[in-house]
Amino acid sequence: MAIEMIRLHIATALVWGLAWASVSLAQEKESKMKFAMVIHGGAGTIERREMTPENEKAHRDGLEEALKAGYSVLARGGASLDAVEAAIRVLEDNPLFNAGKGAVFTHEGTNELDSSIMDGRTLNAGAVAAVTHVRNPIVLSRLVMDKSPHVLLVGAGAEAFAREQGVELVDEKYFYTDQRWQELQKDKAKEKARPARDEEHGTVGAVALDQAGNLAAGTSTGGTSNKRFGRVGDSPIIGAGTYANNETCAVSCTGDGEYFIRQTVAADVSALMKYKGLSVKEAAQAAIEKVGKLGGTGGLIAMDRKGNFAMPFNTSGMYRGWVGANGKVSVEIYR
Repeated sequence: MAIEMIRLHIATALVWGLAWASVSLAQEKESKMKFAMVIHGGAGTIERREMTPENEKAHRDGLEEALKAGYSVLARGGASLDAVEAAIRVLEDNPLFNAGKGAVFTHEGTNELDSSIMDGRTLNAGAVAAVTHVRNPIVLSRLVMDKSPHVLLVGAGAEAFAREQGVELVDEKYFYTDQRWQELQKDKAKEKARPARDEEHGTVGAVALDQAGNLAAGTSTGGTSNKRFGRVGDSPIIGAGTYANNETCAVSCTGDGEYFIRQTVAADVSALMKYKGLSVKEAAQAAIEKVGKLGGTGGLIAMDRKGNFAMPFNTSGMYRGWVGANGKVSVEIYR
């Protein structure tokens, strides 16, 4: 009788053990497979009536291509940092977006590029500002983070570092597009009539969560059309235009840079989550509302460590898109 009881206990233990193992394996698989990415291509005055079907399709295709580039990294178990860099490189190479190839012109008729990237796992970050020959500023920002003791390099010094690291440099003519040149002429004409702030924010950015549970964020821009005196906005400023922390969220901003700097918007989203216990959507919305109260316009993308995300903006539209572990790509432009 005692032997039979022992056998019964052993059998029961085996059943429970197998069941628990199955649950654990399922949970582990689910945990490993949970990853996501959100990108933006700028916020501003994007009116349906001014957008031709061909132009809208081109913007949507550009966003989709960037999302697929980031997704391919995440799907094979790659790091969120690599996914962010891959997605932003695609946007920098697309002349439709104000970053890299599509950068706007300064008042002097040159192109000055800014970007930044941040690792939510280590809080390491890298950024560059006012570079004029770097094809993909996001690549140089990553190298500043990985290969230098610094966070932010500017102008000639940043380009000297780029040459030292073997980064691809291009002639200034590479950044010329007729669309951006015509924008500059219009902005100069408006400037003569009355000072005005351009509300077409073309900054690009990405946030990602990888299968290891790590967050990352990156941002890249050509700044604002007709900018003067070496102006630098929020995009290369860690805590203003870009921020990532595994404890809270990853954030990339687009908009009136001066207002985002004054409100340290990207870091503010994280702080609202950490110290007030807000959700990523609540924190992101609150941060954008603060910008609006100061008189600024723009938007942001944010993602928490569980893959929840937010994309608030106070303009008429924001180029944006997202993709999850299922590979389904979604893109939006208007409200």
